Amino acid sequence: MPSHLPKSFSRPFLKVFHILEAVLLVAITLATLFAMVEEFVHVFVEKRIQLTDILLMFIYLEVLAMVQQFVVNGKIPVRYPIYIAMMAIARYITLGMKELDSAMIVWLSLAAFVLAGATLLIRVGHHYWPYVDPRTEEKDE
Repeated sequence: MPSHLPKSFSRPFLKVFHILEAVLLVAITLATLFAMVEEFVHVFVEKRIQLTDILLMFIYLEVLAMVQQFVVNGKIPVRYPIYIAMMAIARYITLGMKELDSAMIVWLSLAAFVLAGATLLIRVGHHYWPYVDPRTEEKDE
């Protein structure tokens, strides 16, 4: 549906919005890379790597993959934040295994399982009912 705003307003607004978007994407990328380097330095100083360190690096990797998907496609598939949430839950359980009571571990595990089920449901849905962009569908005809 086209915008009802005057073009004299929407063009400059969109230009500023795209510049802000690019600046924030660069900031997110630099912050993630800085955090990754810090984690590698921590591992190097400690001379020991733990499962929580690996899970944290996977979280950083997923954030970079989200930025890459947004730059390439202009959108982020909803499953990327779900992957990050599952990794964060796994890391939280791993870090706090001794302090967490058994009920909390079960609830966190259930949350991760629900997120995994949601990812599966999304993937199956995309397979059987793919999203069709009306703009590209009109060009094909």
